[in-house]
Amino acid sequence: MLGGLTVAGGTALLEGAAPAPARAQGTPSLLEFRWDNNRDYRKLYYFVTDTTRLKRSEYYLILKPKDRKTAILKLSITIPESFDVKIDPKDVKLCVMKEGGMLSRTRCLQEIPAVVEIPKGGRAIEIFPNTPVPDDKTIGVYINLFNPFNIGMYQFNALAQAPGDVPMSGYLGSWIIQIDPSN
Repeated sequence: MLGGLTVAGGTALLEGAAPAPARAQGTPSLLEFRWDNNRDYRKLYYFVTDTTRLKRSEYYLILKPKDRKTAILKLSITIPESFDVKIDPKDVKLCVMKEGGMLSRTRCLQEIPAVVEIPKGGRAIEIFPNTPVPDDKTIGVYINLFNPFNIGMYQFNALAQAPGDVPMSGYLGSWIIQIDPSN
């Protein structure tokens, strides 16, 4: 012990000082465990600027070219009932995305012209691009909102309708977003 410092293994620690807790980032974890893991579930990449409840946050729900096989005529995102947030269609954009990493941020490179509708009840976001979105670029849905009051994990599902004779939406995958308590 040196003047209030404890020397352990060549490093000095202040007595009674605990290391600061690590803060979660708004990205999916490297390891995800599901009780009922089956082939019908597909994990999609996302980025959230703030996961604390009631904080203003930007959601980037990303669809990579490998996540879809055809062009998209209509994109639907289902929202869980417990996600008690009012989403304004003006705060939702369909974009060509740049996926972030260690040295760059996830961001919207170019907005794709589209009509955004929130059906009565607010349990879905329906996006109708002016022209079908090809499957060769990373696209995403940008949403600017306040996080819900209730903490927990929320599963948003992506459904897409491809151009063709049969107007039926197919499942693309899910984003599992966690909302954390305030500090």
